Amino acid sequence: MPAKRAAPSGLPVVIIGAGLAGLTVALHLAEERPVIVLAKRNLDEAATAWAQGGIVGVLGSDDSVESHVRDTQDAGAGLVDENTARFIAEHSARAVEWLVERGVPFSPDPEGPLGLHLTREGGHAVRRIAHAADATGKAIHEALLAQARAHPNITMRERWMAVDLVTSRHLRRNETPRCYGVYALDIDGQRVETLAASAVVLATGGAGKVYRYTTNPDTATGDGIAMAWRAGCRVANMEFIQFHPTCLYHPQERSFLITEAMRGEGGLLKLPDGTRFMPAHDERAELAPRDIVARAIDFEMKKHGLDFVHLDATHLGEAFLKEHFPTIHARCLKLGIDIARQPIPVVPAAHYTCGGVVSDLLGRSDLPGLYAVGETSYTGLHGANRLASNSLLECVVLGRTCAKEIARVDGALPAELPAWDESQVEDADEQVVISHNWDELRLVMWNYVGIVRTTKRLERALHRIKLLQDEIDDYYANFRVTRDLLELRNLVGCAKLIVRSALRRHESRGLHYSRDFPETLPVSFPTVLTRTARRRPDSV
Repeated sequence: MPAKRAAPSGLPVVIIGAGLAGLTVALHLAEERPVIVLAKRNLDEAATAWAQGGIVGVLGSDDSVESHVRDTQDAGAGLVDENTARFIAEHSARAVEWLVERGVPFSPDPEGPLGLHLTREGGHAVRRIAHAADATGKAIHEALLAQARAHPNITMRERWMAVDLVTSRHLRRNETPRCYGVYALDIDGQRVETLAASAVVLATGGAGKVYRYTTNPDTATGDGIAMAWRAGCRVANMEFIQFHPTCLYHPQERSFLITEAMRGEGGLLKLPDGTRFMPAHDERAELAPRDIVARAIDFEMKKHGLDFVHLDATHLGEAFLKEHFPTIHARCLKLGIDIARQPIPVVPAAHYTCGGVVSDLLGRSDLPGLYAVGETSYTGLHGANRLASNSLLECVVLGRTCAKEIARVDGALPAELPAWDESQVEDADEQVVISHNWDELRLVMWNYVGIVRTTKRLERALHRIKLLQDEIDDYYANFRVTRDLLELRNLVGCAKLIVRSALRRHESRGLHYSRDFPETLPVSFPTVLTRTARRRPDSV
């Protein structure tokens, strides 16, 4: 019988975020290093649990890595990094197998590869999406979260939020900058702790909450992107915010997603009078990539003065809908919409941040000791528009490579890190400033930096955002930090990055459509933002 392996020792790896990206890194790494996972809200509130569609796996005999790469490139509108797309496609089958081994209850099909039912979504040439009915993210997240909670080398800290990264600047060291840990707020204890780390992994998801209407949970406030930018990392392609075409339009449900798979199985987009409109916009009709479908819906809504359009799946039959889309069927029924007999009112909503912290296939950022995985990162996979269900795949594939790299590299030498200093601040006298600024920021972004943009709108947005940022920076400097303040600070930073990126792109491509530059340039490159020293270090 082999000897029992000793528990890993030394400085922990701190993973910020408890979604699929963070949990994948943690589970792969925990045999080699002690791990701390920070979740700023309840552990089950990660964006992963909201994902309905599924995860790509090149599994079928009618599929190939080349086909998946081609579909990813087509959706990404010329800005996909081919090496990244190929690497992730080549490892997609193993990613799905790993999840099956972890006990994820994917929808079965005895005749399907690995015994799985594969569905098809917009932009995909074939059926290659492994799914758990229409609640894939929830099924994956619950399975991995249970294992992480039970692992002796993984410490889960619920309701802990990262404030900022601890870098060479904080140690006043004259050296090549690197990351040494993180300042983290114990939300319930109302104290900030300094966590020294051999490595820090940003797995905080995207920045969807910067918009008034979004399919994202409240956790999606761009924390990792903003922290990495403040620490000196490059950020890329922030102008490409994916608006999911079909979010339920209902006063009681402003963030409920109607999965792409419903159109993949035959759902049709129609005007209220029953007229289909997608064939007039693209030959692929309802199966066109998300950017095309979202712009088409936006066009038809503005043309006809509509608040929503219809997604009609009634012809698929009640039995089929209950089997394949039980979550959607049940949720809509509670709201008085029987999707087997009525079309679903839908609108586009901010859904996915295609840009993020510049990182490589090992998760490495510009700052040694700092890694980024998942929606927080920019690897070149998504280009100007993410192909459906590539997001969960990226988390699993690069979460594994990131863990392997961290295990391979010696962590930072233990350092005496400075404690968080709040000697010059006081408790906030009123919270209304935060809520008002939050509302104003999200409204500005929705009105001026939405699906269709103009230079004048972007310039107006930037002006308003700068004023908000100055006010928030002043508030941050004078009052003790809270989760709401930190999220607002990060959101306004991400909003500024989005607008600055959009102003640099003088063309329309993928998710960025400008009335002033409606043509697509023959050659284009990613938008990469690099920090300057003009603003003080703790600002975005």
